Amino acid sequence: MAQKQGKKYLAAAKQVEARSYSVSEAVGLAQKIKFTKFNETVEVHMRLGVDPKHADQMVRGTVVLPNGLGKSKKVLVIASGEKVREAIEKIIKENWLDYDAVIATPDMMRSMARLGKVLGPRGLMPNPKTGTVTTDVATAVNEVKAGKVEFRVDKTGVVHAPVGKIQFETTKLVENAESLISAVLRAKPSAAKGKYVKSATLCSTMGPGISIDVSELSSKLAIAV
Repeated sequence: MAQKQGKKYLAAAKQVEARSYSVSEAVGLAQKIKFTKFNETVEVHMRLGVDPKHADQMVRGTVVLPNGLGKSKKVLVIASGEKVREAIEKIIKENWLDYDAVIATPDMMRSMARLGKVLGPRGLMPNPKTGTVTTDVATAVNEVKAGKVEFRVDKTGVVHAPVGKIQFETTKLVENAESLISAVLRAKPSAAKGKYVKSATLCSTMGPGISIDVSELSSKLAIAV
């Protein structure tokens, strides 16, 4: 079975030319060379010219994708009330992680300090910078369910983020991918030196990476890459 999948992957990879594609070209190609039966997630990966070890070069932010992610999201809200202690104990003792996002009101952050070791490594710890620590809980929940995506450069200088499903309409997937890329471009730290976007690729869960050219988007935003 593994050998058969390998052949399909190689056949798909052969259709990807050794050049950079526009976002719309890359999305169209990814959909054309799809070889699995399930509705794969499409992701964008951007290697940035920053050193995340330095706080002033950290790249982090959120973007609400115009066409969502193609799946419903479970949101855990932690606000004041008699069930708070029960919820926190459940997360710690049972490693309860049956949700996609956590939103908390500012007054609860001290109580949630104990959850850092559980939620932090999974990217679920609420943070004011990503809008998940707020008094406007209703808006925050709606944004997450509408397709809000958090991105953060990892220790190797790469941003990984989903932008939808392979079976989306091409135009909708292109809009999502361009929204994510534009958000990463806008998040360029002033301390970043040299080339900001070293490379960018788009791929489906099982498909080969397709190099994408972000210069057109950066020109529209007047951001040097």
